[in-house]
Amino acid sequence: MFKKLTAEFLGSLLLAASVVGSGIMVTTLTEDIAIQLFVNTITTVFMLFVIITLFSSISGAHFNPLVTIVELFYRRVTFQEAGLYVLMQFIGTSAGVVLANLMFNKPAIEQSTFTRNGSYLFLAEVVATTGLILSILLLRHQNKGSLAAVIVPAWIGAAYIFTSSTSFANPAITFARSLSESFAGISIESVPMFIAAQCLGAILGVLLAALLTTDEKDENVIA
Repeated sequence: MFKKLTAEFLGSLLLAASVVGSGIMVTTLTEDIAIQLFVNTITTVFMLFVIITLFSSISGAHFNPLVTIVELFYRRVTFQEAGLYVLMQFIGTSAGVVLANLMFNKPAIEQSTFTRNGSYLFLAEVVATTGLILSILLLRHQNKGSLAAVIVPAWIGAAYIFTSSTSFANPAITFARSLSESFAGISIESVPMFIAAQCLGAILGVLLAALLTTDEKDENVIA
């Protein structure tokens, strides 16, 4: 269990550090919003590929409380394991943001003033999270879990660009990003709305996966 929790902590830390670190770096290099978004996106995609590849065989590479809760729903983890995973994810992402701030000579904790509000952003987060959870569940159902290191980053990268919220899709990293006054930050006042949208998206992802997947015996009955 110690190895699993360490993997969840390190993966969450690296993910948050890459999101915020790249956000800080790119704004010092250019004022072009399109370039800023692209650099932030590609850095996140690369890091997701790395941490999912390295840690999936150790902890399952959740790095997201919603993924852990969904796994708990399917009884693939216990309540105790889920609680500890979520704790490590929140601590890890927060530590990653602090690390990114320090690497760029900023205060360790710098409350974001980047307000992100509006029903359109709520909808975008629902879509981003629904797609994430649906992708993970369909891969598992199809016994293609080894492709998670490609499919999950691909979905997040696409959703970064085509959703107005830039696809946070993770309550732990959403809270952690409130600790950074950067391009990647989010004000603490905006965090509850984002997390609510993400929870709704996770529920929709589970429901859609249930709709799209049928047990073999059910298929035989239909046939």
